[in-house]
Amino acid sequence: MTTIYDVAERAGVSPATVSRVFNGTSVSADKVAAVRKAAAELNFTPNRAARALRTQSSEVIALIIPDIENPYFTELARGVEDVASEAGYSVVLCNSDSQTAKESTYLQIAIAENMSGVIIAAASEATDLDAMISTGRPVVAVDRATRYDLDGVVIANKAAGTAATEALIDAGYRRIAYIGGPEDIDTAADRAAGWREALADRASSAELDALQRFATFRVDGARAAMEELLALPEPPDAVVAGNNLIGVGAIQVLTERGLTPPKFGVAVVGSLPFTTLSPTTVTMVRLPARHMGVTAARMLLERINGDLQPARTVVLRGELQAASAVLS
Repeated sequence: MTTIYDVAERAGVSPATVSRVFNGTSVSADKVAAVRKAAAELNFTPNRAARALRTQSSEVIALIIPDIENPYFTELARGVEDVASEAGYSVVLCNSDSQTAKESTYLQIAIAENMSGVIIAAASEATDLDAMISTGRPVVAVDRATRYDLDGVVIANKAAGTAATEALIDAGYRRIAYIGGPEDIDTAADRAAGWREALADRASSAELDALQRFATFRVDGARAAMEELLALPEPPDAVVAGNNLIGVGAIQVLTERGLTPPKFGVAVVGSLPFTTLSPTTVTMVRLPARHMGVTAARMLLERINGDLQPARTVVLRGELQAASAVLS
């Protein structure tokens, strides 16, 4: 299906200009002519029902994320804002703190303020989007899947967990633990599944259970989990951290114990936001957070402008950066 991005490229203008032309906003005559010519050549016709709804809504979209302090979500938000701003939209950033009640409040505000659409990283599997969807305005899920048939942009999380674990195996570590966020969040569960798959022929299910911890996606939860793992009768010699802040918490505890990498192996699904360690000592599976935000925003704008194709899910892959420092 042809979108406003296709029309914009053909006409040599921005997507915002295309949107303004079809919404009746003042645009120079030469740009109007270029846009209408490109639209005719591409057989592009804005959906009239969507346009009718569009004129009743504000040029504002909501971005609801679970943790504004996490640099991963900050980077995602930047991608959303870049695309939205270019198209003439403003973004309201909402921090749910992974609380469904707080998330619900933001969704109600989006409805009350006639926002054009919502991009959401769901707080939990209990996230309720019924009211928002009933308005007919589009919703795009990012980072985490929902129980709804919606457009979404997610990470290949199982593959990321597998890649992080295999890098530690290749570096010579043998007893590799996993610390993830809440088990009911698919990103944590899928990355754990990747870790288990990589170790399936090296450890029994019971051994892996003993080395697995689900905590929070924050530093304090990771610290507590890392302390538990080190207190085991047979502690691990490496750990896969399920996100960036878990990596920070785990490394803090290891540093306090004199177990800085590569003495103790660390692989992080994500990019470490702050650390005093050399980046060559820690394996990372870098996640394309900004690209995720860009992709989600483009999908939302396509829906706002009348795209009626079936729901799509875009899966983005992380990039492995293996530690160059080796186990001594």
